[in-house]
Amino acid sequence: MNISSNLSERVRLIRLQKGLSQENMADMLGLSTTAYGDLERGRTEVSISRLENIAKVLDMPVQELLGLNTSTLSEAEWLRQENARLLAANERLQAELSQWKARFSQLFSGTLLRETGEQRERIGF
Repeated sequence: MNISSNLSERVRLIRLQKGLSQENMADMLGLSTTAYGDLERGRTEVSISRLENIAKVLDMPVQELLGLNTSTLSEAEWLRQENARLLAANERLQAELSQWKARFSQLFSGTLLRETGEQRERIGF
């Protein structure tokens, strides 16, 4: 396995760990999905500027992306971190859902229903 295929494989694994799709990465890098897929499959050489952009999108230093100072996580540790991230996202979404429910209830309970009833009475329903 050469450096290019090692880099391509690392980018793919890190992208998956970050929960990003190839389409997400392509959009953030300003590439077509096909061009990004070719990059990830090692069919395209990666320029230094492109490597810097990929590292920025993946929120990591270029050296770490290249595997020069890796502190790779065990699968169990990665799963623990991913679980914590998903639990936090779930809590955030539950809070947002509660806010939307309260807003919906506020909008559609009293005033709107009363106005609708008055309008229906006026036109004979």
